[in-house]
Amino acid sequence: MTLYSKLVERDVHLAALGEMLHCVKNGRGRVGLVSGAVASGKTQLLEVFTEQAIGEGVILLDATASRVERSLPFGILKKLLDHTSIAPDVHSEALRLMDEVAAESSLQACMRPMPYVATALLQLAQERPVFVAVDDVHCSDEHSLQFLLYLVRRVRQARILIVMTESARLHQEQLAFHAELLRQPHCSRIHVDMLSAQGAAMVLADHFTSSLAVRLASESHQITGGNPLLLQALLEDCQASVDRGEPFQHVAPAERFSQAIRDCLHRGEPDMLTVARGIAVLGDASSTALLGRVLDVRTEAVEQGIQDLVGCAVLDNGTFRARSARAAVLEATPPATLSELHRRAAQLLHQYGAPALDVTRHLLSGHQDVGPAMAPVLQEAAEHALVDDDTDLALRCLELAHRASEDSTDRAAIKARLVSLVWRLNPAAAEAHLPRLTAELELGGLSCRDLAMFVSYLAWSGRLEQASKIVSTLALTIEGLPGYEKAALEAGRRWLVMVSPSLESAFPSSGISRTTASNDACGTVGDAHTQAASAIFAALTNGLGDTAVVEAQRILQGYRLSDSTLQPLIFALLALVYVDRVDLALVWCERLLGECSTRRVPGWRALLAGVRADIALRQGDLPGAAHHVRSAMSLISPKSWGVGIALPLSVLIQAEIGMGRYSEATALLEQRVPDALFDTLLGLHYVRARGRCHLATGRYHAALEDFLACGKLMEEWGVDAPGLVPWRIDAAEAWLALGEPERARRLAERQPWSGDSTPGRTRGAQLLTLARTVKVERGLELLKESVEILENSDDRLQLAAALGELGNGYRSLGELNQARLLVRKAWYVAKACGAGPLCQQLMPGDADVKVDNGHDVDLAQEDEALTEAELRVAGLAANGHTNREIATELYITVSTVEQHLTRIYRKLNVKRRRDLPSKLSDSSLVDIT
Repeated sequence: MTLYSKLVERDVHLAALGEMLHCVKNGRGRVGLVSGAVASGKTQLLEVFTEQAIGEGVILLDATASRVERSLPFGILKKLLDHTSIAPDVHSEALRLMDEVAAESSLQACMRPMPYVATALLQLAQERPVFVAVDDVHCSDEHSLQFLLYLVRRVRQARILIVMTESARLHQEQLAFHAELLRQPHCSRIHVDMLSAQGAAMVLADHFTSSLAVRLASESHQITGGNPLLLQALLEDCQASVDRGEPFQHVAPAERFSQAIRDCLHRGEPDMLTVARGIAVLGDASSTALLGRVLDVRTEAVEQGIQDLVGCAVLDNGTFRARSARAAVLEATPPATLSELHRRAAQLLHQYGAPALDVTRHLLSGHQDVGPAMAPVLQEAAEHALVDDDTDLALRCLELAHRASEDSTDRAAIKARLVSLVWRLNPAAAEAHLPRLTAELELGGLSCRDLAMFVSYLAWSGRLEQASKIVSTLALTIEGLPGYEKAALEAGRRWLVMVSPSLESAFPSSGISRTTASNDACGTVGDAHTQAASAIFAALTNGLGDTAVVEAQRILQGYRLSDSTLQPLIFALLALVYVDRVDLALVWCERLLGECSTRRVPGWRALLAGVRADIALRQGDLPGAAHHVRSAMSLISPKSWGVGIALPLSVLIQAEIGMGRYSEATALLEQRVPDALFDTLLGLHYVRARGRCHLATGRYHAALEDFLACGKLMEEWGVDAPGLVPWRIDAAEAWLALGEPERARRLAERQPWSGDSTPGRTRGAQLLTLARTVKVERGLELLKESVEILENSDDRLQLAAALGELGNGYRSLGELNQARLLVRKAWYVAKACGAGPLCQQLMPGDADVKVDNGHDVDLAQEDEALTEAELRVAGLAANGHTNREIATELYITVSTVEQHLTRIYRKLNVKRRRDLPSKLSDSSLVDIT
């Protein structure tokens, strides 16, 4: 009632009805027909006016028609007479007359009670004005409608007011009643529209501050279309939110609004609810023909239903005004009906050539299996979903497609694709699908195109023997296979041998070299695995470092990051790392991580972050390495890492050791790892890290055992490359710790290297170790060479160690100034690496200010000499060259130039590039002319 007492829009209608009542009191009968859409407020208007009329002393005779009572003769008339103002004898006689003719169908028969009843009402009106109110008259029975027309024709000079409400939509049998009614001169029609935005604001103003009401009015009107029923429900939802103490800034339809939507639909004609369900399923009413076929109703009925839905403001431009309205309709639809509607929609959309995703959404929403003809549609939809990075939708598509397909080969291909998507999210969850894939492969269902990827998943999960048996069995039939299948089989074999070189003896000879990639399947997924394996073996073969770089970059440039190429790209990065091209590996790794940054691919990001951590470790960035490992291991569970857990664990153990966190490193060794890990290439990383932990914590014999175990496996597998694990240098350090310098020297000297082909950092570390086994004079020569090599490498931590040893060598010879400069430089480098123990070793009592020979020395203000590499960069920068030009001139990356300049600015105490010429000229460090 508050709604009408506060709204100017409704006052006009109330005033019109009040004028009719005034006429009735003066002896002039009136008839009012209030029409409007479903839930437009007709009933509430009638109720408000009825209260006013009662207050003015009228006799009220009211009734509400119902669709379910339409078949009851004189149903409305009986309700009108069931009133205390009607004399009992009149009531009884009227009922008797109505019952007599109820069974007769002729119009003449049904007219017999009408004069008696009409006369009784006219006599009653002589005492006091009579108000006859009939709500939803369009639902009345035919006998009552005829009586109302009979009475209307006789009240013009009586004190009787008749007000009826009707729907805006009339059936064929109601048109005659409607036309006859409006033909009467004393009949007036009142049409009730939906509330305007201003009207909605007035309603909101009763509950919220004026400023908030004005702001919410437009939003509320957009959602409800001015439908009073919906607006009231929305208001109640908002009030409930406020009562719960929730912050309220926007209207949010909730439970009451959803119920109001359902109430609104049930008040209308049955086909209105039917059409609403169809629109909710299809999403819009853009095609009435399609909607009619989905619902199996005539197009005319669909158009009428849409008209009704627009009229009651549930629809706007063919779609639901609020998403919650659509959800309310779907929730209230019986599951069987909803499933059938989605099935028909999918079938028809497919026939009409709709996009696969549109068809698939109905197939999935139907919650039932589909026919085999829909399997290709679901597969296509899965790929489209992946373009939008909707992996969950793609998985649901593939799961339904796998159930729908009846062809064993297609089912195997679908299952393989499904596994690859699960793997990108959670490799551990993908393991549950591997037994089924294995069965498909053994039955010949899995195509060779998917073989290499399947083998890589088996190997990752540690099922090396199972993978080996599968490939060995298939290899027995290689003579009868087409060329592309042979290439795919060879890709699987190469991959397994790369992951676990000990498996090479398990395969029959294929006549293809370890390090020569096959060109038979160029551009295929199998070829990516083949090339990656070739790149790794080239990186681990002495003298083929340049080949490894070419092969690795060929993979990185030739293949986009995807489910099938992820692991080949990972091992291509490792190939660059193993040949000491961490600069290239860093560029590519950052690029690939950038591709993953906005996608939901935690498995991909984890693996790439693991490689990024290894790169940081080899650059001497201990905090960075630890950060990248923790990031990687937070993305997927330890179980998801499979045998690949060796890489992040090994990096983190060594980083923690380098930063002096020995207890944390030791705790990491307690983490359980797969048994198969120790038979893999990556497992060597872990065994070496374990040895380094033993060495740092004083367990020298255990460390030596691990290092020698690495060496034994590497020699047996033919991968004795220092870029993988420099086990001889590690073992030499262990012998030194055990007080066996001669053994250490002999072992370190056996470290293979051949000029520039050996990674610089490994050669620098070898010379550093050898220097510790000889006399000081000889050791200085070795250390100078080591420092020179390491200054041109990316390993800052090894450089710090070499500089420190060189400084100590000069100190032992009494050259204290030179020693002091080198040790301080080593300290700065070690500090930048986060190597706390090394800093303490170089200068005990690590602090920003040190004491040397009784004199305070502020290290932050002490001049440092530029390295030769830094001098070259500084000179070019001072002459106006850009970072990119410097990188091109010196054959280094832009990132390396930026790192050099950072150190140069700090050492020379300058902040801008333009200050370099004067600073360099003053220090006479370089000729900048």
